[in-house]
Amino acid sequence: MNKKIVFFLTLSLVLSLLAGCAGTTVVVGEKCTCTPSPSAPAGNDCTCTPLPSAPAGNDCTCPSGSHTPSDPSEPDDGAVKTGLAVVATISGSKNAECADYDVTLVAVTVDDQGVIQSCVIDSIGTKVAFDATGTITTALDSVIKTKNELGDAYGMKQYAGSKFEWYEQAAALAAYAQGKTVEELKSGAIDESGKAPAGSDLASTATIYLGGYVGAIEKAVANAKHLGAQAGDELRLASTSSIASSTGATADKAGTAQLDCDVTAVTVKDGAITSCYIDSLQAKVSFDATGAITTDLTAPVKTKNELGDEYGMKAYANAKFEWYEQAANFAAYVTGKTAAQVAGIAVSEGKPADADLLSSVTIAITGFQALIAKVMA
Repeated sequence: MNKKIVFFLTLSLVLSLLAGCAGTTVVVGEKCTCTPSPSAPAGNDCTCTPLPSAPAGNDCTCPSGSHTPSDPSEPDDGAVKTGLAVVATISGSKNAECADYDVTLVAVTVDDQGVIQSCVIDSIGTKVAFDATGTITTALDSVIKTKNELGDAYGMKQYAGSKFEWYEQAAALAAYAQGKTVEELKSGAIDESGKAPAGSDLASTATIYLGGYVGAIEKAVANAKHLGAQAGDELRLASTSSIASSTGATADKAGTAQLDCDVTAVTVKDGAITSCYIDSLQAKVSFDATGAITTDLTAPVKTKNELGDEYGMKAYANAKFEWYEQAANFAAYVTGKTAAQVAGIAVSEGKPADADLLSSVTIAITGFQALIAKVMA
């Protein structure tokens, strides 16, 4: 075919592709073409790839400002997945006594072969007390700390005669998980009793029941996605919790002990977020005016991501996006930003003031901003 015809056919193709890449200039007919990238953030709509006809060794040079992250379905070399798991139980709750919350938090990065590259484990154990009149007796402005945040104050050495505190034992399990697949972890970290095998290196540090934590690691790996992290990025985990939404019971209305917990796993390099995963837990225990619990304590406690469309923002709030979609959109928006840049996102009545962000995130984001500030501190 005549070279001039090939050139003009290529030019026509490129111009049609550039319909979604407003404002982008491109070298045509030589080295590269710019095409729309659905994974690109707002205002950065194109990615550049070499043309099939480009000479060998003559790499495509993207125009200034047009480079975007790779599509998650085709990760770059060195890319790792970021995973988060939130596992909660309310089974320890008791009539006319308390709602008992036990929440395990796990963040991981994992490669495409399923090998865990990094792992962070934390836990929340808190209670909301109520009496036989349905009156809540716990201060609703109580500060809820995780076990890692409590550190030595958690008291395993002081009250349980343990050699190591909880945070030290959790860190030992997390370190043991690194470099292993889930199956290798399960076969080596725990025996039939759910504890570290007697005589193992892990058992010398971790004497607590590990079965639930290993299960949470497995869940985090299963949840892991390519969100922009690269091998060697620092993995961090943080949460913010409140029981302020709890209400006592009356003769006409049930009371509710409610734990609200926002959780994020991020990876960081050079002070900037390279991946972000957000989830939230809204765990409720209802009770009547005699303090009798009316909630099924054996039912699964699902996070908002796990509830998915069932959470009902579209059905009941006429939202364009469900909560899990909005959380993912916010997480993608802050990827690449520093803590200061996330804190500087403008809000109006708690919601994004920026029209581009507001188009996909219509919920209040101040809680997310506080969460990112905490994890990046």
